[in-house]
Amino acid sequence: MIKAAPLVPSSPRLEAALDRMRQLHPVVIDLSLGRIERLLARLGHPERRLPPTVHVAGTNGKGSTVAFLRAFAEAAGHRTHVYTSPHLVRFNERIRLAGSLIGDDDLADILEEVERANDGDPITFFEVTTAAAFLAFSRVPADLLILEVGLGGRLDATNVIDAPVVSLLTRISLDHIQFLGPTLTDIAGEKAGIVKAGRPAIAGRQADPVVEQVFADRAAALGAPLSLHGRDWSVTATDTGLRFQDAVRRLDLPPPALIGAHQIDNAGLAIAATAHLPLVIGEQAIRVGLARVEWPARLQRLLRGPLPDLLPPGWDLFLDGGHNDSAGEVLARQLAAWGADGRPLDMVFGMLGSKRPLDFLRPLAPHVRRLRAVAIPGEANSVTADDAAAFAREAGMQAGSAGDVAGAVADLARLGRDGAPARLLICGSLYLAGTVLAHNG
Repeated sequence: MIKAAPLVPSSPRLEAALDRMRQLHPVVIDLSLGRIERLLARLGHPERRLPPTVHVAGTNGKGSTVAFLRAFAEAAGHRTHVYTSPHLVRFNERIRLAGSLIGDDDLADILEEVERANDGDPITFFEVTTAAAFLAFSRVPADLLILEVGLGGRLDATNVIDAPVVSLLTRISLDHIQFLGPTLTDIAGEKAGIVKAGRPAIAGRQADPVVEQVFADRAAALGAPLSLHGRDWSVTATDTGLRFQDAVRRLDLPPPALIGAHQIDNAGLAIAATAHLPLVIGEQAIRVGLARVEWPARLQRLLRGPLPDLLPPGWDLFLDGGHNDSAGEVLARQLAAWGADGRPLDMVFGMLGSKRPLDFLRPLAPHVRRLRAVAIPGEANSVTADDAAAFAREAGMQAGSAGDVAGAVADLARLGRDGAPARLLICGSLYLAGTVLAHNG
């Protein structure tokens, strides 16, 4: 029986195994299926011995949609495996076995087994650890596997699943253009690569109709039934929560525990998926799941720890990992809603150099009183604090830089101490969010 991970730092043996995995390929991202297919064959094809699988791709909302579907399935009593990436604090977060994070010893055992099978051949970190996840999932009984794409879809290491019970496509926006292409059409085509012949697919709300057309063309070419938001199902916010409707159901439900209007859409996509599963998830389980769902660093309120302790009485601190134009737009809607009560909002911001800071910051600028920029600790590809502050000023914000997150929070608290209680948002990167969670406790 594989044991759950304790809430302690990873063991030296596990860290050593993960470090060796990182050395197997000089290129961090190198999209291909050949290497993982070779390794899975050496392992006896664990990807063919998995529970019924839901495959999830998209630019924004993948992790939240996974979290909702997991919450619904577990509320209905179903044992559920989950694979997500990246992790925030510990690698174990990526592999959830029948409800519990994989433990250090079991993860180290599986990584070492995969390492022996790979026999030193070039393979990326994500590919080799995905093979390890498939091996773990194949050995623990479960009723469902929810599998999140790492990057793209068509050539992502998770896309060795031949017959998912349903493929889910979340909102598409411009991100990872150096790997997926410069246009929404290019990116949607890569994401739609997870749709399989004859297997149903469901697409969430999209900002541009060109994306839906790409999905429709892919589904038609493969004979895959496609269910589109707005045509085949809908989800809307109500005064008391949300309403979901498809061809057979109309559900008036409570609001989700995750903050933000965009989470209504993510919850709706997960609810739509329940109709395609070979297990029963009824309305009551959906209600319970909406109340219980958790997904860190998505407008997560930080109530305790060193960072909240730096704030004056009455201030609120939030953390979000959004990092592209679409994330900036949905955050801006939430900031506008918050601003209706007159409370000011300050921001701590850091971002990787592979992203587009201005696209993220411009929608936020009208709602931010002042910003402090930081570099992401331990990330060689981080935008420097001074450069991030310059991007914020170009976007129209009053911005300066700080040496670290604690310094940025303390500076903003000092500047705002004599005014009305404010909200403070730390955002710009999941990697920044991970360091905040790790150091804040």
